[in-house]
Amino acid sequence: MEHERNVCGEFDVYLKKIERTLKVSMIARDGSIKIIGPKAYVDKAKSVFNNLIELSKRGNQITEQNVDYALSLSFTLEDDKILEIDQDVIARTVLGKPIKPKTLGQKQYVDLIRNKMIVFGVGPAGTGKTYLAMAMAIQAFKDGAVNRIILTRPAIEAGEKLGFLPGDLQSKIDPYLRPLYDALYQIMGADSFLHNQEKGLIEVAPLAYMRGRTLDNAFIILDEAQNTTPAQMKMFLTRIGFGSKVIVTGDQSQKDLPQGQTSGLDTALKILKNIDDIGICMLTNKDVVRHPLVQKIVEAYDIYEKKNMSKDKEDKKRFRK
Repeated sequence: MEHERNVCGEFDVYLKKIERTLKVSMIARDGSIKIIGPKAYVDKAKSVFNNLIELSKRGNQITEQNVDYALSLSFTLEDDKILEIDQDVIARTVLGKPIKPKTLGQKQYVDLIRNKMIVFGVGPAGTGKTYLAMAMAIQAFKDGAVNRIILTRPAIEAGEKLGFLPGDLQSKIDPYLRPLYDALYQIMGADSFLHNQEKGLIEVAPLAYMRGRTLDNAFIILDEAQNTTPAQMKMFLTRIGFGSKVIVTGDQSQKDLPQGQTSGLDTALKILKNIDDIGICMLTNKDVVRHPLVQKIVEAYDIYEKKNMSKDKEDKKRFRK
C-alpha cells in the first residue's frame, strides 16, 4: 500500500496522468490496480505501473519526471530500461542520497565518462551534464583514481554588463563559478570541500588560469563550454596530461559570446568527432530531469528557433533571386 501511494501520487495525480496518456481507466483498490481499456494500452499501463512500483521498492521517491519518462519508454521496446538505469549508483551526497542517471541519455553519458579519456556532454539546461560529471569526478577522487579535481568555466557575462566587481580577484571570479561550488557542497559537503581546496586537491578557477599548465592525474571539468572561443578550447584540450580525464559540458542553444563569434564547442565537435577515446554524448529535452515545466520550455524554444531558422533560409533564397 505504501508503494502504491508513492506511485499514485498525491490525490492520484500520477495515476491520472497515466490514464490520460494511455487512454485507459485505472482503479486502485485494496492494494491492487484494475486497468480497463484496449489491450495494447492496458499492457503499457501495466508495465509502467509495475516499473514504478519496483522503483519505489528500491527506495526511490516517485516524481513526475519518473512517471513522464516511464510513459515515454512505454512507447518503445525499452520500457524495462528504467529499472536497469536505476541500478547504476554513481556516488552519494553528503546526506547519503544516491546519485544515479535517470534517463537513457544520462546512462550513456555516465558510461562514456567511465570508458573514454575525453567526453563532451552537450544538451539543454536541466539534463544533468555538470552535476553527473561532478559526481563522477568526486567518486574518482575518493577512489584514488585521480589525485585532484579541477573545475573551470569561462568567465563571461550572461548577456549583462556587470561592470567592475568589488573585492579581491577571488571575489571577482566567484560569481561565475558559483554553480560549481553549489554542486560540490551538495555532493561533498562544505567542510570536506574547503579542506581539500586548502590542500590544493580541488581547484575551481576560470578558464584563463589553465594557460601554460600541464594537468596530470586529474579529473578536469570544463563547464559552459559553449562560451569558449576556438582558441580557448584548443588551449584547454592541449593541457591534458597522463592519467587525466576530461569532461566538457555545454548547451549550444545558450551562447553568451559576442555576436558573430564562433563557439569553441561547436568547432571542437566538428573537428574531434572521429577521434578514438573521445566520446560525444548529445543529450536532448527527453533527458531533462528538472521540473517538468523546464522540459516544456526547452521544447517550446526548440520549435521557435527551428521556425526562425527555416524562415531565415527562405528570406535568403528570395533575396538571392
